[in-house]
Amino acid sequence: MTGLNGCRARIRPPHARHRALLLIAAVALTGTIAARSASARTIANNTPAAIRQSQDLGPAAASGSMTVTLWLQAPNADAAAELAVRQLYDSASPQYHHWMNATAAAALLAPPAAQVRQVQKYLQAHNLRVVSTDANGLYVRAQGSVADVQDAMHVAIHEFKSHGRIFRSNTADPAIDGPAGSVVAAIGGLSERHMHTYSVRALDPDTGHPFAPVPVASGPAGFFFSAQCFRAPEQQSFTTNGGLPSASYFGNRYGADIANQTLGTLPPCGYQPSDVQAAYGLSALYASGLDGSGQTIVIIDAIGSPTIAADAEVFSQVYGLPDLTPANFQVYYPGGAPPAADPGWATETSLDVEWAHSIAPNARIALVIAPTPSDSDLQTAILFAIQQHLGNVISNSYGEAESDSPASLLRQYNLLARYAAARGISVNFSSGDDGDSNPSGVTAGLVLPGVSAPADAPWATAVGGTSLALDASGKLAFQTAWGNNITKLAGPLNAGSPPLDPALNEGFLFGSGGGTSGFFAKPDFQDRLQGPGRHVPDVSWLADPYTGVEFVCDGTSCFGAPPGTGPEVGTVGGTSLACPMFSGIWAIAGQAASGRGDDGLGQAARLLYGLARGALTDIVQVGSGTDVRGVIKTTGQPVFESPQSLAQPLDNTRRFYSALYNSPYSTSWFALMFGTDSSLTAGPGWDDATGLGTPNGQVFVRAVVAAAQR
Repeated sequence: MTGLNGCRARIRPPHARHRALLLIAAVALTGTIAARSASARTIANNTPAAIRQSQDLGPAAASGSMTVTLWLQAPNADAAAELAVRQLYDSASPQYHHWMNATAAAALLAPPAAQVRQVQKYLQAHNLRVVSTDANGLYVRAQGSVADVQDAMHVAIHEFKSHGRIFRSNTADPAIDGPAGSVVAAIGGLSERHMHTYSVRALDPDTGHPFAPVPVASGPAGFFFSAQCFRAPEQQSFTTNGGLPSASYFGNRYGADIANQTLGTLPPCGYQPSDVQAAYGLSALYASGLDGSGQTIVIIDAIGSPTIAADAEVFSQVYGLPDLTPANFQVYYPGGAPPAADPGWATETSLDVEWAHSIAPNARIALVIAPTPSDSDLQTAILFAIQQHLGNVISNSYGEAESDSPASLLRQYNLLARYAAARGISVNFSSGDDGDSNPSGVTAGLVLPGVSAPADAPWATAVGGTSLALDASGKLAFQTAWGNNITKLAGPLNAGSPPLDPALNEGFLFGSGGGTSGFFAKPDFQDRLQGPGRHVPDVSWLADPYTGVEFVCDGTSCFGAPPGTGPEVGTVGGTSLACPMFSGIWAIAGQAASGRGDDGLGQAARLLYGLARGALTDIVQVGSGTDVRGVIKTTGQPVFESPQSLAQPLDNTRRFYSALYNSPYSTSWFALMFGTDSSLTAGPGWDDATGLGTPNGQVFVRAVVAAAQR
């Protein structure tokens, strides 16, 4: 687990004189960048802060190809649009929940057609080929060489290196000459920073590899992994070839015995849909006919999975859910087919579709696939879903550190979420899997700390994560904030399980993302929270991969298996699980409200903060009187290992749950912690680890409907 708790080296930015020399070199190598005209307008905050902490490798190849997306906005439209949409969410306004139609919503931002044509002509005059223009004039997309983009945007394009990854980016804010510049709000594509999936599979701590899947086979009622993630306390003793050093540990036990190969109780653990439905009180909703019928859950993913239709239907059959067929499951490719498959995004796609379906079994699903995980492609996919009004809830399980994105593009995500809110649509984003996103080597490619974007958008709803424990009868035993620390206690069985002296604190693995935005101001619905910035998350649900869920995916698509392997079952988590689950229950709430005349509930977050007591289960720190502790004996005095010493680093956490864990893959022994979410902590009321808490089944749905009718 090297690097999990080490600090990242920071590269000192070059002196201003050196930066000037680099820019001169860029001009010499890539061709002259045209001088800005007196009327040129700079597109402010369109440079990612990440480049300040990255190694500048110099100018990008002038002949390289680029695609840029110019997001357009009518001059001075933003303030009027903000005011108009706020009226739709003010319960004292006669416009409350009277959603705008497509024409009215687009008119809030779209520039006149004549100005859109000016932008097109400007790009063409600079040798850029216009490849698409939004029907409402909200963007123009163009392609050309690096040299021509530099000339048109008056900016140098360099290559940068960060933590082994090379990416291309503009070195300063771009500018557009003449009248065309007056309507350009943001430019995507100048930087190649891409969004990350927020699906996480539980890791074998020794190897770093995710837990292996198993083939879909006949099993007891679709069970594969054990639903008992936590067991009674036990004692485990270890020696070194029968002698010293020796150690003895006592505490809660995590996961099934690794020798167990019985389908339905495979180690370590994983929940199937019926487990989660029962734990969160969804069965009563289904019994009353509230199951998502008449609603559509929209899911945005990049790249997708070539086997998603078949995998989702196998999942439905295995777990006794309604079939997913072309009648209730459609896939859209508004930006064209993806260039190549990707196992990470295939896993994400399977997870999103299957677990939205698990929560709202009779809702339709519209899967919108962006060809790449770039901001431009994902943003245009969101816009497509809004303009086509595919559904009243849009689930997005991806993101990146707020400071790794140009601020103008963060703002564009918020404008899209507000556009959706005007139509009565909730745009939901996962809050991230890296806790407070401190740059400690946890996330590959992370340069600067910060909350996750686009979950930070004030007009979006941010969904964080929890850990879930069930008792022997399948009822909810406890929940805590999702955050895992891990400490190695003893080596593998084939070496005799020798104890480590001292035990090895390997630190923070992953956990629910949260904190305060450094870019967006606090929205009015969070006015009771302290601090000036937008707080993340708003709500949470199951996300911990160590208390994760089962999902089905073709072995080749998701698990790196040889072609022809067929569907396999694995376990998965991450806030990528929480977001489609929450989007599923929001669809059920929409179904309940539709019977009373509501066409969509609008942005979820603006209702969540005013729900009646009991609608959301408040998540607080959970402790145990039998957390893991032990004694290590050597030739000197025995050393006592307290639960706190084994759980380090604890940051602000005071109570946590720890358990003995025998990895089924490396066979080493560990102390695995739950509720240790970096510096974030759960507590009464809203907190930066779990937001307001988790939905409380039927009580939640009733409270949402009541709040929407005010």
